[in-house]
Amino acid sequence: MERNVKIGLITAVSIIALFLLSLWISSQPANDDNAIRFGILTLLPPLVAIGLAFITKETILSLFIGVFVGEFMLCVNDLNIVSTAVNAFLQLGSQVITCMADPWNAGIVLQCLLIGGIIQLVTKMGGAKALADAFAKRADTPRKAQLFTWLLGLCVFFDDYANSLIVGPIMRPVMDKLKVSREKLAFVVDATAAPVAGIAIISTWIGLEISLIAAGFESVGVTNVTGFGIFLQTIPYRFYNIFILIFIVISAITLYEFGPMKKAEQAARARKEDEAVKVLEAPGFDEIKPVEGINLSVWNAIIPIGTLIIGALIAFYWSGYTTILGGEDQALIAIMKSSPLSFNGIFTALSQSDASVALFQAALLASIVAIVMAVGQKILSIEDAISEWVGGMKTIVITGVILLLAWSLGGVIGEIGTADYLVGVLSSTIPAFIVPTLIFILGALISFATGTSYGTMSILMPLAIPLAWAISSGDMSFTIVCTSGVLTGAIFGDHCSPISDTTILSSMGTSCNHIDHVSTQMYYALFVAIITIVVGYIPAGLGVPFYFSLPVGIVLLYVGLKILGEKVDFDEVEESSS
Repeated sequence: MERNVKIGLITAVSIIALFLLSLWISSQPANDDNAIRFGILTLLPPLVAIGLAFITKETILSLFIGVFVGEFMLCVNDLNIVSTAVNAFLQLGSQVITCMADPWNAGIVLQCLLIGGIIQLVTKMGGAKALADAFAKRADTPRKAQLFTWLLGLCVFFDDYANSLIVGPIMRPVMDKLKVSREKLAFVVDATAAPVAGIAIISTWIGLEISLIAAGFESVGVTNVTGFGIFLQTIPYRFYNIFILIFIVISAITLYEFGPMKKAEQAARARKEDEAVKVLEAPGFDEIKPVEGINLSVWNAIIPIGTLIIGALIAFYWSGYTTILGGEDQALIAIMKSSPLSFNGIFTALSQSDASVALFQAALLASIVAIVMAVGQKILSIEDAISEWVGGMKTIVITGVILLLAWSLGGVIGEIGTADYLVGVLSSTIPAFIVPTLIFILGALISFATGTSYGTMSILMPLAIPLAWAISSGDMSFTIVCTSGVLTGAIFGDHCSPISDTTILSSMGTSCNHIDHVSTQMYYALFVAIITIVVGYIPAGLGVPFYFSLPVGIVLLYVGLKILGEKVDFDEVEESSS
């Protein structure tokens, strides 16, 4: 009876809310610009999705409702909420199909599925266990294991998606054995994904970043600089990226934690040796065991995963190489013809590559290698190997659904004009020194609300560079600081957002409950962001050089962690348990 009452109450509240939403929108004057038409309501879909995700812990349901609310707003013509709701549902279906049909999105989903198959094959061949045992001999403490994960994250620098999907599954059994929480593993993986790819001079990000920077400076009439040259000058001012990477090291060495992460780590340390890790609704490969009676070999993991990594780098290069030769930019074509394997040639090719296609090609090659190895060593028959490969894909289906809904929410947010509204509200007249901080915060808000770093950079960069150039009367140093604010703000917001694809993939790769990952990581990201603003962008706006800000920031990271945190160690947990 109580259940029926709750359902009835929720239904009634939803109908009233939709009616009031229709009434508000219908009363607004017609306008071609949705950001003006909807005003503050443009924030409603992302806020609904994010709020419900934290309240209900149901990521898929929350994203679905967020997309539906956005489509409902776009379909409102009168007060007939029934017809509006029907049209909104139909548009929601079209939005999901459109996202799935996008070549980039399709490539990401397919490569996620293939990597899922590779992970399962590696696990069945005993490679994952052998590799975990080998790592455990060297990373034999929580401190060493976290530092080892950090180091692996730095090694997979070329793409954030690849980072999340490679490092997480490799280190998960090691962390479980050492009683490090899945939440902490997911944080380390996520914090070495986009923050590393965003500042790496060879990565799948750099093409977009350089093109946006070059276009921004061209818009203010500056043609004597290159996008890559400005990109290099922004690296010392990427305070959030640098500080979050250093924070991981400080936290790992001191074993100090605070907020929800401290509770997660305490619970993990208190876990008994034979007690299974409990992760609510976390997709993963925990139930998969190696085939009985086989000899464990690390090569059964190293060769397929190495093929994936090396194949990805080669595919990135070939994708960019063929794109350049098939294009019309004669300067780039000349580089490819004269010195294709020079540093400049490799860098140019990678910056022009299609990461989605390249990762799919590498994952397909690695899948074939893994199947051949399993059959060649008579661990599995060809039928069983393909069956296990497909079975690994099934564990990733839930991730594909979440990604599609997240992309759909991003699409409807773009139609509603959420980012344009935020830019219009927050870019009012302000003192010059606060502009870098404002740009960082604005980038974070847009990225958090939309779940995309790329989209945020594309929206904000054309506005930030002209604004900084005009306010500073053409001061190049000031404009570079503001440019870095766009790039780091986008990554910080994306890092916190539960609808971000990289956040979702980090949860999946580590088999950590998605909302638990977001809620534990957010405290650390906000802590680092505050230091980024206080000792980074505010002083930089006043002309303070980065080589003063960076050491001060590192000291504050250590002192702040010591003040806010508490050491989570084995001895302390054992004493409290006894």
